Amino acid sequence: MNIEIAPSREFEWPTWMLWATILTFWILLVGTYGSIPTWLSTGLLIVLIAWYMSLQHELTHGHPTRNETINRLIGLPPLAIWYPFDTYKKDHLKHHDDAHLTEPGVDTESNYITPVQAATMGPVALWLYKSQRTVIGRFFIGPAIVNISLWTRLMRSLRKGETAELKVWSLHLPLVAMLLWLLDQHTHISVWHYCFGIAYPALGLAMLRSLYEHRPGDVPVHRTVINEAALPWRLLYLNNNYHVVHHAYPGTQWYKIPALYRADRSAYHERNGGFVLPGYLYLIRNFAFKPIDNPVLAAPATAPQRASAPRQLPAKP
Repeated sequence: MNIEIAPSREFEWPTWMLWATILTFWILLVGTYGSIPTWLSTGLLIVLIAWYMSLQHELTHGHPTRNETINRLIGLPPLAIWYPFDTYKKDHLKHHDDAHLTEPGVDTESNYITPVQAATMGPVALWLYKSQRTVIGRFFIGPAIVNISLWTRLMRSLRKGETAELKVWSLHLPLVAMLLWLLDQHTHISVWHYCFGIAYPALGLAMLRSLYEHRPGDVPVHRTVINEAALPWRLLYLNNNYHVVHHAYPGTQWYKIPALYRADRSAYHERNGGFVLPGYLYLIRNFAFKPIDNPVLAAPATAPQRASAPRQLPAKP
């Protein structure tokens, strides 16, 4: 298992500035909504909330402070509405069990299903699942599937008499209600527009990052991508495009990842078996409607192996 929460021992001023920037611009955009063209303020809010979800990812890995309670308080405000932070943190840290990446039923962020699971699905459900392997499906349908999955999991846990999920939602839903009430009372944004015209596509934009950041493979270290994206995408996703670096050093601050990657680019390429993409626009151009791969695994995942003699990676900062 490769789970590492390494709270920083230094003052992470870039992350604090990021948080302050997101919060400030969110307040400005919702407070002045209607005073600039709606399409512009809506678009800016979509990008800003997707950026906030990237910040929430950093919070799960022990940034910007060594105090998990402080980090959690930063991530709890439900600006993105749909996904409780505590659920995301629990699922994401489980995902960092690198030996089982992409394995259905083990990897909590797997995009893949077994042939047995596919055989039990109706044609519509299977089509919806396969749509997630396209950019358009990921962006427009993906958030709905995520929410159905979250609520289905909650219902199943309640039927079993388990209360952990209920405790998460019993905090998240009142926070959402409070946020929407404030928006309704003090801004010109309708509740419906914020939920479905802003937060929903923001989740789709955030999910675009994970469209193809992992693939099935016999060697676990070959399952994680390097996406050599342009600067705007790198900033939006806080350098998670260099995903193999993040999985190698999950506790490293987001702003240190590019230097780690540049320190020995060829070693990372060798380490992940050449799983390298030239950017997110490449995905949009080539896989808007065409599936990037088949989400139904051809056979059960093989037993985890180690790559044969991977090159030594740069020392963690």
